[in-house]
Amino acid sequence: MPKTATTAHNEKETTSTINIDAKPVEKSRVDEVDLDNPGFGEVFSDHMLSVQYKDGSWQQPEIKPYGTFEISPAMCSLHYGQAVFEGLKAFKNQDGSIKIFRPEQHHKRFNRSCQRLCIPEMSKEVFMEGLKQLIELDQQWVPQKQGNALYIRPFVFATDNYLSVKASSSYQFFIITSPVGAYYEEGIDPVSLITSDKYARSVPGGVGHVKTPGNYAASLLPAKKAKQKGFTQVLWLDANERRYIEEVGTMNIFFLIDDVLVTPPLKGAILDGITRRSVIQLARDWGITVNERPITIDEVFEKAEAGHLREVFGTGTAAVISPVGKIQHKWQSITINDHKIGPFAQKLYDTITGIQDGRGKDRFNWMTTAVE
Repeated sequence: MPKTATTAHNEKETTSTINIDAKPVEKSRVDEVDLDNPGFGEVFSDHMLSVQYKDGSWQQPEIKPYGTFEISPAMCSLHYGQAVFEGLKAFKNQDGSIKIFRPEQHHKRFNRSCQRLCIPEMSKEVFMEGLKQLIELDQQWVPQKQGNALYIRPFVFATDNYLSVKASSSYQFFIITSPVGAYYEEGIDPVSLITSDKYARSVPGGVGHVKTPGNYAASLLPAKKAKQKGFTQVLWLDANERRYIEEVGTMNIFFLIDDVLVTPPLKGAILDGITRRSVIQLARDWGITVNERPITIDEVFEKAEAGHLREVFGTGTAAVISPVGKIQHKWQSITINDHKIGPFAQKLYDTITGIQDGRGKDRFNWMTTAVE
């Protein structure tokens, strides 16, 4: 029988009737995992959500044991990259409930990415209710340790088997989950960044603003070279002039210049980060002026030399808030805030993580309950 569920969303409650078949595992693997030290994206929960697209529509969703599946060597997404993914988190709250951080915003961004890649959009009802039921079934996988979370990875890929460049007529959507700790080895300690004068991440009109695997594949070699030089990640500059800052390989970027928070604008080459949105909303709520404007690497160095650059930090689902302690550009480098996390970044980190795990008040209704 279809399951009727009331799902709490950010703006309102809606009642949806979603038929999701569930095939639970006979025995959970959770006892084999140290949830206090799970690494990041290395172990996976017992179940996954699966939905197939064929004959012009999404089929019935199902939850089944996590596992492998067979594909054809000619599957078109292996050759032409027609795929999209998202990343969000669920948290064990102080009262024992499990809540998801801003899932509706992730659903909207997922569909925007799908539009750009000619992939059929996923309905909010299936995305949200499937997510909720999957987490409810695997609730014992959600870490209780503060700072840890259940990472959620929705993704979709084309499944037609052919060797010609065209949009597929069939797709497979999955949601898998993984208990995680800190993303960067540094944790909340400052990371170091270096620019690249050889490589570019994206261009306006391309796919830099969507979450498609090719963006990340293209960043691997520059990131590898950055690490060989002792840096955590690449600070990407625009592809045309190599002057304007865009983002970090895995994060959006912010600069606190005097009392103004500056971040590059969304103009088709930068990912519309959900944590980025949250930081902007919090800062403005605290009375901080936020400027979404072009900023050059030269301006950053000039502000640092003049003593006006107070803090630099990155934002993202995985890292939340990641302070930046050093930036190198060509032969010059600057150290920010004596290579320590600044008070503003710390306040943002404490506020967002407090909202996520229930220690702080959720004034903006960012959290959606998965398990009461």
